[in-house]
Amino acid sequence: MSKKLDILIFGAHADDAEIGMAGTIAKQVADGSRVGLCDLTEAELSSNGNVQLRKQEAAAAGDVLGISLRLNLGLPDRGLYGTPEQVAAVTEVIRDYEPSVIFAPYWEDRHPDHVACSKLVEEAAFNAKLRRYMPDKPAVQAPDLYFYFINDWKTPDLLVDVTDYYYSKEAALGCYRSQFGQASAGEDVALTPLNQGYIERVKARDALLGQRKLIPYAEGFAVKTPYLVNLFGSSRI
Repeated sequence: MSKKLDILIFGAHADDAEIGMAGTIAKQVADGSRVGLCDLTEAELSSNGNVQLRKQEAAAAGDVLGISLRLNLGLPDRGLYGTPEQVAAVTEVIRDYEPSVIFAPYWEDRHPDHVACSKLVEEAAFNAKLRRYMPDKPAVQAPDLYFYFINDWKTPDLLVDVTDYYYSKEAALGCYRSQFGQASAGEDVALTPLNQGYIERVKARDALLGQRKLIPYAEGFAVKTPYLVNLFGSSRI
């Protein structure tokens, strides 16, 4: 079977992509798209959980969404400095799977790793088309690049109606109990923004975005280049 993916989504940590666009992932998978997720780090510095548990949770969330592939590059948590080696690692993934569309975190966010991941992916997507860069792997045409929101967001350039797939988003986020779950009696759990009603705030954000088009839930995306529309008023753009 071909390794080629239709969509490749990068996140600094497992759960980043699910926070921003799990509904869109589920919708694309249902439409027949081959979707892959690539987590850059193992989130080894997270206040709660551990590397093994986070990987189990990520695999469970991927199963819920029906993705074709999930990778972890094992880059250092809080160490995404955009070194040539890190850019090359991300570029290699893009060349290996030749996606038509790439997603990365929005370039402004309270978490520095999300910002760094955004920049890393943007550089790697550019390098992937340069035939004299890493010449041992064939260059690929530059894919479309979109940015999803995690913590911070502004007025999106694009909205996706995820109402019919919102149950999948909630189920995928529910897999990350170590991050979003409330502590049980006797558990040693640090209080973080993630386990203080974070999922409820994500849901409120998605409802607010949906309100812009009078739909229950939407996920928003940003772009840095003009978005091509085939026909105004068409249901398929």
